Amino acid sequence: MRIANCLVSLFFLAMAQPLAAAPDLEFHSPASANDAAAAATMRDLAVRLVPVYQDTDPDRYLANLSALQMAADNYTAADMSRKSLRDRRHRATPSRPVSRELIYDMYAHTRAMEVEKRVPFAEGFAATYRDAMPRLSDRDAHTVTEWLETSPLVFRDALQKLLDRQRTEDSIGQSEAVELIWAYLAFDAYRTFGPVVGALDAAEDDRRYTVDNEIRIKTIDGASISAVLVRPKNPHKPLPALLEFTMYESRNYAKECAAHGYVGIVAYARGVHGSPQQVVPYQHDGDDARAVINWIAKQPWSDGRVGMYGEGYSGFTAWAAAKRLPAALKAIATAGASAPGIDVPMVGNVFQNSAYRWSSYVTNTRASDESDYYDDAQWRALDQKWYISGRAYRDLGRLHGKPNPIFIRWLNHPSYDRYWQAMVPYREQFARVNIPALTISGYYAGSERGALYYFGQHHRFNLHADHTLLIGPYDDAVMQRGPLAMLQGYQVDSAALVDLRELRYQWFDHAFKGGATPPLLKGRVNYEVMGANEWRHAASLEAMAKGSLRFYLDPAVAGGAHRLTLHKSLKPAFVRQTMSYVDRKDAAWVPSLDLINTSLATHNDVTFVSEPLTKITEFNGLFSGWLDFTVNKMDMDLNVILYELLAGGNYIRLFSPSYELRASYAQDRAHRHLLKAGERQDLTFRSERMTSRQLQPGSRLVMVLGINKRPDREINYGTGSDVSEESIADGKIPLKIRWHSDSYIEIPIRR
Repeated sequence: MRIANCLVSLFFLAMAQPLAAAPDLEFHSPASANDAAAAATMRDLAVRLVPVYQDTDPDRYLANLSALQMAADNYTAADMSRKSLRDRRHRATPSRPVSRELIYDMYAHTRAMEVEKRVPFAEGFAATYRDAMPRLSDRDAHTVTEWLETSPLVFRDALQKLLDRQRTEDSIGQSEAVELIWAYLAFDAYRTFGPVVGALDAAEDDRRYTVDNEIRIKTIDGASISAVLVRPKNPHKPLPALLEFTMYESRNYAKECAAHGYVGIVAYARGVHGSPQQVVPYQHDGDDARAVINWIAKQPWSDGRVGMYGEGYSGFTAWAAAKRLPAALKAIATAGASAPGIDVPMVGNVFQNSAYRWSSYVTNTRASDESDYYDDAQWRALDQKWYISGRAYRDLGRLHGKPNPIFIRWLNHPSYDRYWQAMVPYREQFARVNIPALTISGYYAGSERGALYYFGQHHRFNLHADHTLLIGPYDDAVMQRGPLAMLQGYQVDSAALVDLRELRYQWFDHAFKGGATPPLLKGRVNYEVMGANEWRHAASLEAMAKGSLRFYLDPAVAGGAHRLTLHKSLKPAFVRQTMSYVDRKDAAWVPSLDLINTSLATHNDVTFVSEPLTKITEFNGLFSGWLDFTVNKMDMDLNVILYELLAGGNYIRLFSPSYELRASYAQDRAHRHLLKAGERQDLTFRSERMTSRQLQPGSRLVMVLGINKRPDREINYGTGSDVSEESIADGKIPLKIRWHSDSYIEIPIRR
């Protein structure tokens, strides 16, 4: 859903700006937003506030006054206030873009008709809708229908939070009262018109678009691909098409593409949406997407140009199609694109239990499989069952009782070998991808690794690649849901609250229609600096920073942690780390998902903390490191996470999830190079996770260096054999490491 709870709250806050000094009003919060007494309570509050309400901003005054009048059941006055507001805004900006204010214009007018003319609400709202919508462009009408279709539960939850905040008080300030009344009004409006908008929106869509839900496209090898098409009615000329090739039957954006002046097509992978074939993730999608592209180019409504877009799996399919570039494919825009063999089903060559869960889900079509997929408790129980059993990772499916041939096939390819290389462009094949590409990712997205792989490899092998990266404090769900003002406990900068889907259309307009480059995308790398609340632009990842800081891993202990120092210790020393493979008392352990914490919950790791920074330090880009160590095993799986420890005591994750790597693949993900047990050796790495944050004076940099041994990951026992075949019997001897004080991490900084 495009409207997130936090953005709804931001709307209310924008309306409830500080008012002139006035006494607080007596107010006792209802127990629940659904409380039958809530309407009377809010009406009483609004009635008392209307006579004293004032604001120096005329537009805000009229907007807030109308909300108070509606809450007070004075709909005629509210309708007049909103008309005055529209007139003022039209005089100031005749071409003002459509805004959410239109929803409240429609609602107030319908309520006024109900009072003045005794028109039933459903009938009046339909008349108001049919009067307003035809005046809007396809794009604006689509935006309004998305707003109208927002679940009332979103607004109920926002209202409940405000009621809970007020519960212990017996009075309320005027700004808080206005915010609360807006929240109540939104909930009341959406639950009132919600039952009637579905049919109205469907009729409006039928007036604007031609829809075909039953397209079948044949591939070269005879498979059948199912597709859905939406295009504007009566276009003046053939149009470019935007294609999403996806694994999922969830919501598609074909209508949104059509609303933006394109033919919108969503095609489904083999075995999905009525296609009779067996689902086989990743292997056929490049060829099948190319078949769809070639079909599109031959249609009379097509101008012969196709753009691909998507998130996650459908981001992967865009790159899979580009491996052997079809002539009609002219641009791709992806967000969090999966990269098989890079970030799925393994990360840093370490397989993830989530891959077994996902592959089991997509290769089965029974309803029970879908309900099972979303049953987190069931999957945690399986993780723990396997972990406690100590059995080989290949036995995960046997323990579940549902063997999964696809997952076993993946386990047979632990290196980034030809099996994975065949799925997306590899090395020199990137040089032939000579079309514009846009990649969107986030510092807190699990898919960041794959997104940076595509971006980095494209620029490495095509020096003239027209490939743009936008990255900020986002997670994997940002394109569907929108950026969150509060992400996993972390307050996101206001500058980062960008409509990324709309930005993607602006970019496509630039690629296909000669539109201007969106200002936010004026660099090859465009990144939001967390803490600085601003966007910056650079020619490359390397150009984000003009220098670096090298922190050595000092064994000296201060405050319960080892030290990160800017100067290498003059006396050789080391940090000793030991981990038991057979101890499974931690089977219930799960990592914290919060991005800001008051303490660190360590697990099979060692912590290093720097001295307080003396000045503002901007961490920009990919960090790197050189680890000097001695280990008694032939392999191990590492994870690294960095924090800013604020002077006030809070730890802020600089990226999430952690950077993971199997030591034997650190230098070459395609070929395994085992460690030398018992010998001093070194390992150089460059992180495939990046961040940008303005570190404050008084803050400290914290590095947590750990060994992966957890229930939701493959466990590397260090024998040097196929890790998926190792078991607890191979781990009788604990892992013992010495991290020598020559080791360091290097963070890129903007001087």
